[in-house]
Amino acid sequence: MTEGAPRVWITRARPGAEATAARLEALGHVPLIDPLLEIRDLPWTADLAGVGALAFTSRNGVAAFARASDERGLPVFAVGAATADLAAEAGFTRIESAQGDVAGLAGLIAARRGAFGGALLHPAAAEPAGDLVSPLLRAGIEASSVAVYESLARAPARETLAALDHLFAVLLHSPKAARALAALLGQRPAPGLRALCLSPAVAAPLAVLSADGRLGPVAAAPRPRETALFDLLSP
Repeated sequence: MTEGAPRVWITRARPGAEATAARLEALGHVPLIDPLLEIRDLPWTADLAGVGALAFTSRNGVAAFARASDERGLPVFAVGAATADLAAEAGFTRIESAQGDVAGLAGLIAARRGAFGGALLHPAAAEPAGDLVSPLLRAGIEASSVAVYESLARAPARETLAALDHLFAVLLHSPKAARALAALLGQRPAPGLRALCLSPAVAAPLAVLSADGRLGPVAAAPRPRETALFDLLSP
């Protein structure tokens, strides 16, 4: 790593944090991995009988489902490229990507309803960031979700807190991580810290903090993709 390179705090949960760190290093930044969230698998007993397709809105959903089930033959609808790539790595072969957000995924599934028979199952977080099932039901598609993992807030290390005023930026990948940061900065402001967010929904919990000076500028990627998030690192 280059001496004096910008230091960037990665708040996303492991193991995704390591992949983000590797990409940041390739761009000349120094990653600080200290997640604000921890991912835990949940026991689930969803009956796959009658399920004609799976929909994933996160890589964590793919990973948790794959650890708990050997099913790989069902068609998969993924919210974006990163989620689709992990589904392929897990062994799924029929994968379509919405290349966008939950609304785009719902639209893709509705447009492709003739490509699968039976119900659609959404293996999801215990507290999903978006509602995929409701628009599908309104479109006349049988759909349900099952919680296969949960994300729990965790406190950053004291060393991270001590370095807040000297970091180049903090990366936020989810609204829940942004809310965790907002709670932290309520007690320990960092007016010089830039917050770079994967989407406007991720940025929303931080707007008030930035406005009242407890956080520096907040920016949201124009597309919910990590490449677009990294573009925000440019001065």
